[in-house]
Amino acid sequence: MTATKRTLQGQVAIVTGAGRGIGRGIAARLAQEGCRVVIWDRDTSAFDAAAAGFVPAAIETVDVSNLASVERGFAATMERVGGLDILVNNAGVSGPVLPVWEYPLDAWDRVLAVDLTGVFYCCRVVVPRMREAGYGRIVNVSSITGKEGSPGIAAYASAKAGVIGFTKSLARELVGSGVLVNCIAPVITETDLFKEMTPEHIASTKAKIPMGRFLTIDEIAAMVAWIASPECSFCTGATFDLSGGRGTY
Repeated sequence: MTATKRTLQGQVAIVTGAGRGIGRGIAARLAQEGCRVVIWDRDTSAFDAAAAGFVPAAIETVDVSNLASVERGFAATMERVGGLDILVNNAGVSGPVLPVWEYPLDAWDRVLAVDLTGVFYCCRVVVPRMREAGYGRIVNVSSITGKEGSPGIAAYASAKAGVIGFTKSLARELVGSGVLVNCIAPVITETDLFKEMTPEHIASTKAKIPMGRFLTIDEIAAMVAWIASPECSFCTGATFDLSGGRGTY
């Protein structure tokens, strides 16, 4: 893969948490653009190729919060597909909606482990291969909550703020390597994570969006497809908002 190529045709992409929801939507869009997509998910049984509209190049059971699992998954992926151009760190959990003084310790640890440490583990394992190849695109999924904070979900907000800081740091470490690192900050999107949220939290979050509606998975996937492409050649360390007018900085 050379930086002069202008399309995603033939590139290999790993998408974490791609068994369903946003991750599946991103994976489907990348496949539509010509990528050979590898799905990483803790529960791969949730993936339905017919419903997704594409057949992945590989499916690996990976728990991003466990370094050994990430290392095994990456080794198996390289054995199957031989190389890597794109990593999309999408896997995440939202955790319960509770004030800080009532927030369960195990839930705090779990949210930080998946949403932030998981991004670190995947990048730590994948980046050496991309540096060696002299090309790569990493897209980390943060949240508008990582910029603004939100009552009741301090763990999620903290992890997503950490993803933004991590993205900026890694991007600067990789400047000149051919590997670009960016993240997206979407507002609330109607997925299975809604099951972890209270109706009041969902309603109050929607009310903050000037456009008055939820973001769609297809809109997220379209943005990721561009950031992950060779055409995104001068942006690194950036946070791309998908906020319906909510984002102010």
